[in-house]
Amino acid sequence: MDYIFLIGPSAVGKTTLAKGLFAHYQGVYIEQNMVPEFAIPADTEDIGDYEETMCWENVLCQMAFFHRKGCRPIVALDFDDRRAREFPLLFRGNRFIILRLFSSDPEQILRQMIHRRDHEGGLFAPENVERSNAVISQRPLLPNEVRLDVAGKTPEDVLAEAIQIIDSFAPALAYAYELPGEDAYLSWVQSRQKTT
Repeated sequence: MDYIFLIGPSAVGKTTLAKGLFAHYQGVYIEQNMVPEFAIPADTEDIGDYEETMCWENVLCQMAFFHRKGCRPIVALDFDDRRAREFPLLFRGNRFIILRLFSSDPEQILRQMIHRRDHEGGLFAPENVERSNAVISQRPLLPNEVRLDVAGKTPEDVLAEAIQIIDSFAPALAYAYELPGEDAYLSWVQSRQKTT
């Protein structure tokens, strides 16, 4: 596999899974929040969107660099959710999989978010857990996307299931795909007022 993209609501376990996949497959591990700090020009109208776009484009450059160098697979995550719909356009012709994590038990995500806040830090938005999990889990599948329900599973269970999915997955290299609208996708960029 060239690329393994992990998407899903906050606190669903993407980072834990990504670290496990990196330990198993080696290759490259990239989170969008790893982009170095940079100054945002004072005349920027939408600071949140500017910052997210800069980070997104930086990560795309990093992935292209490592791919050219033969480093595989590239495990990548922590994107604004609306970016998921771009993967099938940008990576068509490559062997990629999108693992969409969600939980059929939203209370599990809430517990994980509280645990993360108390022990690791990170985004804490309990009021968004149920809505974000529902929106992300219910939308149609993208090309080369697989849903993975983490409900009732330990991190080790999720890792084992993800490895089994990846190892048995035959990604499509050619497919018809048009970029869908953003209304079925959430944006965590604070300046964007999404109502879905």
